[in-house]
Amino acid sequence: MNKPIVGITMGDPAGSGPEITIKALADPEQYSYCRPIVVGDVKVMEQAKKFVGREDIVIHRCEKVSDALFTPGTIDVLHLDLIEDISKFEMAKVSVEGGNAAFQCVKKVIELAMAGEVDATCTNALNKEAMNKALEYYHGEKSDGYTHFDGHTEIYATYTHTKKYTMMLAHHDLRVVHVSTHVSLREACDRVKKDRVLEVIEIANKACKDMGIENPRIAVAGLNPHCGENGLFGREEIEEITPAIEAAKAEGITGVVGPCPPDSVFSQAIGGWYDIVVCMYHDQGHIPLKTVGFVYDREKQEWKAVEGVNVTLGLPIIRASVDHGTDFYHAGKGNGNELSLVNAIKYAVKMTGRAN
Repeated sequence: MNKPIVGITMGDPAGSGPEITIKALADPEQYSYCRPIVVGDVKVMEQAKKFVGREDIVIHRCEKVSDALFTPGTIDVLHLDLIEDISKFEMAKVSVEGGNAAFQCVKKVIELAMAGEVDATCTNALNKEAMNKALEYYHGEKSDGYTHFDGHTEIYATYTHTKKYTMMLAHHDLRVVHVSTHVSLREACDRVKKDRVLEVIEIANKACKDMGIENPRIAVAGLNPHCGENGLFGREEIEEITPAIEAAKAEGITGVVGPCPPDSVFSQAIGGWYDIVVCMYHDQGHIPLKTVGFVYDREKQEWKAVEGVNVTLGLPIIRASVDHGTDFYHAGKGNGNELSLVNAIKYAVKMTGRAN
């Protein structure tokens, strides 16, 4: 069986994405389970290998995926000429050039996946402000008329023509999916509706089965404190969430339970009670996952671990991503942590069903 080809975007060139990509792919282990190819600018990747002190690594310029060598010690880069003068490009700064570069890499890797040229995609972080500045600056001319995207998830949904999708975050066996993500907290509460909650339960159930979990145990978190205390602190559990759970059971999704109190359900999930938790809004799922995945060493004053994977569910293609931002703080210093990227690559491969 051929190892799956994974297209990896370089991310915003002003961030640490190119550097952690060099660090991740400098390890021959990555080539033991997949065939990685970076979608980005060769000039950026050449600069990144200097930042991380790996000038021994060969950057192999590719014009098409079939040009790739997939050889340890060599990093294949599907070249997009995105940065005009790398010597003048400023690191750790929001810019139109950086935002456009990040967007074009995402657009290209989606195109490759939709065409079947790569088996899975993996994204480094983009800066939402920089990307949207670029989309607006070019008046949509470089983005098929689109002048705004909330983030990766929405770009993927648009270019794959997907209507029903959600974000999943995973750290080992803790998995969370979201009813809403990049909206205000006030709007997030308004988006807790039966149909959408049911939709996310269905997507979560399918995702778990696709990962080999035969009978998924799905916990659905409540929205309000104590799940509303029978309407005392809000009626969303009574009017929207519980009806969605009952509808899911009627469809044959027997492993779904809830509404579960949000202040305890994640501890239960970590303890093995559930395979996945349906969360009502962005921070409800992100905070517990990043609390366990992001470990800061107080004595050394540095991040000991930055783990976690972001996966978009419901797409016709596979997309996994790092679960952190562009990390401007470490950009250009060569000390960014590549662990989340490595985990994302492995998760993307796992989702192909062709993992070793």
